[in-house]
Amino acid sequence: MLNAIRGFLFYIAFSIILIPFSITLWMLKPFKRDWRFAYARKWAYLMLWLGRVICGMRWEEKGMENLPDPSQPVVVLAKHQSAWETFWMFARLPNYVSYVYKKELHWVPVFGWALSSMEMIAINRAEGRHAFVQFMRQGAKFLDDGWWIVLFPEGTRTTPGCEPNYKTGGARFAVSKGVPVVPIALNAGELWPRNSIAKKPGTITVSVGPMIETKGKTVDEVQQAMVNWIEGEMAVISPEIYGEKKA
Repeated sequence: MLNAIRGFLFYIAFSIILIPFSITLWMLKPFKRDWRFAYARKWAYLMLWLGRVICGMRWEEKGMENLPDPSQPVVVLAKHQSAWETFWMFARLPNYVSYVYKKELHWVPVFGWALSSMEMIAINRAEGRHAFVQFMRQGAKFLDDGWWIVLFPEGTRTTPGCEPNYKTGGARFAVSKGVPVVPIALNAGELWPRNSIAKKPGTITVSVGPMIETKGKTVDEVQQAMVNWIEGEMAVISPEIYGEKKA
């Protein structure tokens, strides 16, 4: 019951802040995208702070030294268990980042409007191959502009401990562009459960792995290296869930 109250209070604060944030972001749309990202990054920090103060969701970071200099183009492939990590990526990765996400999110009232004004890589999954071609073209433009690309290769949020289903789109893009992959493991779903208003107090661990080079490697080799590292690290940061599964 207390966890549900925490979650309810968080969403009230989230909704109150979201309206002026979205309006301001729309007002910034005529200006440089870098400015919009800098503003959105402050909002993401605020969401992390609200999660800590209202819900008791603290976090610890491992392997931040594995993140390259912002001048190095990379594709970040991360575990996806909740909305929490979308705030963390925006706030804590040391470079401008563009998410690859489903275009239907633009139809979410208020939040979708703010998201669309960021002009990141929104794709229509129903278009199949055309959607991937669109991602390849837009992603290359972001890399050329000095941004990092962030994907959640599982495609959707997965419940902690459930069998993962990693898609190969991120690895295919990274190999085609010859840029390294940065794998990230995290266990936010243990405190921010999927499809639940409840929020549990505790510490979320975010672990950044060593860069995986793609030059001279096949998509399968890069994909397997990414999956092996993330799933292996999940057994380290959440041994009570993934350790037993692995055993």
